[in-house]
Amino acid sequence: MDAQGRGRADNIDPADQWVLNPNTGEYELRLTPSAPQSSVPGPRRPSSRGAGGAGGNAAAGRRAGAPGGQPAPGRQQSREAAPDRTVPGPRRRRGAPPPQEPVPGRRGRRPEKKKSRTKKVLMWTGGTMAFVLVGAGTAGYLILKHLEGNISTTDVGDAAKNGFSKDEAFNILIIGTDKRTGKGNEGYGDKGSVGHADTNILLHVSKDRTNATALSIPRDLIVNVPDCPTIQPDGSTKVIPGTDDVRFNTSLGQDGRDAGCTMRTVKAVTGIAPDHFMMADFNAVKTLTSAVGGVEVCLKHAVDDPDSHLKLPAGSHKVEGEQALAFVRTRHSFGNQGDLDRIKVQQQFLGSLMRKMSSSDTLTNPAKLYDLADAATKALTVDQGIKKVNTLKDIALELKKVPPKNITFLTVPVLDNPADGKVHKTVIVDPNKAPQVFDTIGSDVSFTEVKKKQQQAKDAEADRLKGSQSAASEVRVRILNGGAPPGSASQTLTWLQNQQGVTKSENAGNAPAAIGKTTLEYAPDQADQARKLAALMGLPGSALKPGKSVTNSQGLPAMTLTLGKDFKGAGVSLTAPTKAPDVDGKSTADKVQCAS
Repeated sequence: MDAQGRGRADNIDPADQWVLNPNTGEYELRLTPSAPQSSVPGPRRPSSRGAGGAGGNAAAGRRAGAPGGQPAPGRQQSREAAPDRTVPGPRRRRGAPPPQEPVPGRRGRRPEKKKSRTKKVLMWTGGTMAFVLVGAGTAGYLILKHLEGNISTTDVGDAAKNGFSKDEAFNILIIGTDKRTGKGNEGYGDKGSVGHADTNILLHVSKDRTNATALSIPRDLIVNVPDCPTIQPDGSTKVIPGTDDVRFNTSLGQDGRDAGCTMRTVKAVTGIAPDHFMMADFNAVKTLTSAVGGVEVCLKHAVDDPDSHLKLPAGSHKVEGEQALAFVRTRHSFGNQGDLDRIKVQQQFLGSLMRKMSSSDTLTNPAKLYDLADAATKALTVDQGIKKVNTLKDIALELKKVPPKNITFLTVPVLDNPADGKVHKTVIVDPNKAPQVFDTIGSDVSFTEVKKKQQQAKDAEADRLKGSQSAASEVRVRILNGGAPPGSASQTLTWLQNQQGVTKSENAGNAPAAIGKTTLEYAPDQADQARKLAALMGLPGSALKPGKSVTNSQGLPAMTLTLGKDFKGAGVSLTAPTKAPDVDGKSTADKVQCAS
């Protein structure tokens, strides 16, 4: 009797019956074969429950059990009676007539080929970014549960969002730690490291999925690490005090800080809040590169670095495992032998890994695809909001929508730290160039050319700001707080009335619900007023929402200004840049580059 029939008392999960055949690389249904059944119904045999008789099935024999944990006699006899074959034939559905022997001399109908579970696994995309990619599509229950069991999680509290939205732009902080856990990693020096934030990439994926930006944050960037609430093993919360003028990499591991602290530090430095984090150690590079069969890299000159153990001649090479780790760790072989040049090499490596993961060679190879998913999930530690394999799959699918030519790699613009004197070991944020980069990413603007359709939509929003404007004294507006910091509505009212001459404005309290971005809703005959208020407040065209007017406290028609979570303060412009700035050293994922 099959596991889905009346004989489920044996507690066999159907998923446990799908087994990977190493000879074919496919998942096949494995059942305990029962003795051949006669085509003529006979008298019902006594139940073997508790006896393990020859007429019972394997599950019944297992329930009876033999002393010492040996299989019951009925199970052994059933095995001997069954034909010797690698894969059992199709099971008979409960209630169906016994199989009939084919008529002599006539060819029987060819059995219908069963759809392999591995064919479903072939639908997995594998994604495009290292440490993010787990694949996509519908996989077997057993595979999903196995992959989900691989993933480690850290509860970072409100530093991360609860869940993932397919309809919004998203930011994921990818952290590579220098923790020497795992086989063979103790020999890389500093084997007692608590696991600092050694490699850091803030990955922003645009709302329309036309582009993405991978912003590298140098580990030696001098920052102010904020106070960090950290959840302890017993469930309590401990606030780890912040530290000023320290390296960015100390935002993780130091004094017990978790990845949530690194996320908070990124927000403090860039103004961009990561939605989630994904963290991996040395083993991630080794296992992921081996899973895809190696990654192509290019060297302009020979490398022989005893510190990272990398030794390669000039030219193109395929690296994996230990050699791949050595490639991304070396910093004495390129440029000025500093961390900034190592970041460039890492970006080139990730671009190559992305191309390999999304290649047909990977996506059409079941064994390689499964190995990739298995390696990726084992390598990851994530926040509670994305701990499900299906959620990671959704992230991979959304990222896969972005063309590689529109995935930009760049590094936070920095300057040598003057406090270091002549020996420049650390860097500081470039106050002139970095804010433009941060605003571009935060405003969801691409660093590459995007499709004309999306650009036309942006131009249409900008057109709303063009035209005549009313006098400030003629602008009537009600102000609501829709997610801005407490007191924002009253502060804005004071600023508008006392400094901008918008005397016909009033505070209408809190909005019915919080919103992400500030909006200004107006009726068609209030367009002149809307353009004036937008000019005074620095509102982008996307904030203007043609609609209907409301009645203010004096019974007169008025516009509605709702301050969203993006509101930065009265008088602080919210106008997004329309074009990304030029940034030195940027590259895209579709370009093959040689490390120099």
